[in-house]
Amino acid sequence: MQSAWHNPFQAISQGLSGGLPQGLPDGLSSDEVEAWNNQLKEIGEQYQGLMQDLLSRIAPSEAADSIYSDMRESFEAGAQSLMQNPTLLLETQTRLLQDQWLLWQQALRGMAGEQVTPLVTPAKSDRRFKDEAWTQDPHYMAIMQQYLLFSQMVEELVESLSGLDTTQQRNLMFYARQMVNAMAPTNFMSTNPEVMRRTIETRGQNLVDGLARLREDLGNSAEGINVRMTDRGAFGVGENIAVTPGSVVYENELIQLIQYTPTTEKTFKTPLLMVPPWINKYYILDLREDNSMVKWLVDQGHTVFLISWRNPGPEQRDITWADYMQMGPISAIEAIEQACGEKSVNLLSYCVGGTLTASTVAYLTSTRRGRKVKSVTYMATLQDFRDPGDIGVFLNERVVDGIEQTLHLKGYLDGRSMAYTFNLLRENDLFWSFYINNYLKGETPAAFDLLYWNTDGTNLTAGTHAWYLRHMYLENRLVEPGGIELDGVKIDLRKVSVPSYFVSTKEDHIAKWNSTYYGALLPKGPVTFVLGGSGHIAGIVNPPHKNKYGYWTNDALPESHEEWLESATAQEGSWWPHWQSWMTQNGYSDSEKMVPVRQPGEGELKVIEPAPGRYVKTTIPEVLGETPSKT
Repeated sequence: MQSAWHNPFQAISQGLSGGLPQGLPDGLSSDEVEAWNNQLKEIGEQYQGLMQDLLSRIAPSEAADSIYSDMRESFEAGAQSLMQNPTLLLETQTRLLQDQWLLWQQALRGMAGEQVTPLVTPAKSDRRFKDEAWTQDPHYMAIMQQYLLFSQMVEELVESLSGLDTTQQRNLMFYARQMVNAMAPTNFMSTNPEVMRRTIETRGQNLVDGLARLREDLGNSAEGINVRMTDRGAFGVGENIAVTPGSVVYENELIQLIQYTPTTEKTFKTPLLMVPPWINKYYILDLREDNSMVKWLVDQGHTVFLISWRNPGPEQRDITWADYMQMGPISAIEAIEQACGEKSVNLLSYCVGGTLTASTVAYLTSTRRGRKVKSVTYMATLQDFRDPGDIGVFLNERVVDGIEQTLHLKGYLDGRSMAYTFNLLRENDLFWSFYINNYLKGETPAAFDLLYWNTDGTNLTAGTHAWYLRHMYLENRLVEPGGIELDGVKIDLRKVSVPSYFVSTKEDHIAKWNSTYYGALLPKGPVTFVLGGSGHIAGIVNPPHKNKYGYWTNDALPESHEEWLESATAQEGSWWPHWQSWMTQNGYSDSEKMVPVRQPGEGELKVIEPAPGRYVKTTIPEVLGETPSKT
């Protein structure tokens, strides 16, 4: 079974089925008509080639099959619930008839020359209907209103269904939203005024170019379509992104450790180790000079070390969560002692890197080595997985079982599949908008460094990822005393006395703050919780000079996140200076005990290569022996 968003090619095929596009100027010469027909023939050939490529690739994995089955059962459960509620069914049918009647009346009044007010308008955040034709042309206005009324009805209908548990309703709402957004008139050539104008202006060259680009993108995808979001040729890791000066001073099978070049006269005595996620590459924290968290930290006087994770392949299939801990933070801490002579570090972690860091700190505590960590910071980090958000749709027992089967067969999860899944959490912004621009309008994506990073993915090892999904997302065992065992040691986050700083973001859809907050209630040591504005990336990578988003603080840690926010104080600007003050005022970075700066290679560890190093530059196609795309 192919889902509506997994196989959206019908948006193009339906647009091509009617022959010459409507709206062509009258009185075309025979030569012009012939030119149009030739162009349509080329479009048809491109489309046929595309479908052949697609059919040759349709071999859904166990993970994909399990998602399709879950989607089908979610719709079946919704249909059964609706059939068991005759009143709601009748109300829905009646509403559909009423909406059609009102639209028909409006159309008649418009045809009579009367100025009509739309029955429904898009939300302010909905950028799909910005073209003037949607409000000025009666034909397109009717299409838009019919779609919006239908979309509104579906959403309210799902919310009104009874007999579904919370998980069933969440899943049904997610799948219904995907289907409805896939059906938007903007996604089809014949019902998108911008695409129709472009098609007429270019005599269909936009579709020729779009189909060719779609075939290329399909070839660079794993499952689904990883739409091209940016001009990838405009960026190079270590050339114009990830350029903060530094050196790789240590490496093993899983990490390279980067030590950054100091920019101050003195440095804090205790080094700072950054633990980024391995689901993405680290340079979201060092994208460009004006928003680089790495550079800002160096400029504040920290001796900054950062873990650059390897992009794994089948050879790393057996690497476990405990291996990530041992070869990651623990090996890095030992290497830092060699480089600086310091026996303790401050840890700064992000996303799943923070979940690993929490495991590591608890492990060190249980093995009487807790003093190796002077303080720990968790940025947008889940420790309590009580509410995983929309990503939980893909993480029920059956889906995880399917993922485990795929991981067992391949030894890794292709990072392009993971990226596609995450893009569907914001499908209109991160999928359909690019689909329209790239494939229907035939436009070339603009150069945008953040989107370059978003498409520069990493694979996930079988031994780690399956364990993580089951133990964290499904069973939420990290919050249980002794619920997780690493290298024979049962860990307990409640025993951690290391001072902790938690920062989450209010609009995060990946690590929802109503779950991350409860991680802050676990350690027995001092804890500070801060809530930033915006989302998972913008709310974390928020340099002070931009003075954006703001944040909330509250010295108390009540039992619920709602209570915390009710009594929190709003602050302007970035949370970064607040964190720096927390570090210095508490002496974790002691301003009274500054030491001479440390240059990479000065200690026992010698420079291996300049930053950003080899690991972060390795792409998925290179890891898997494919031919990488040059665009």
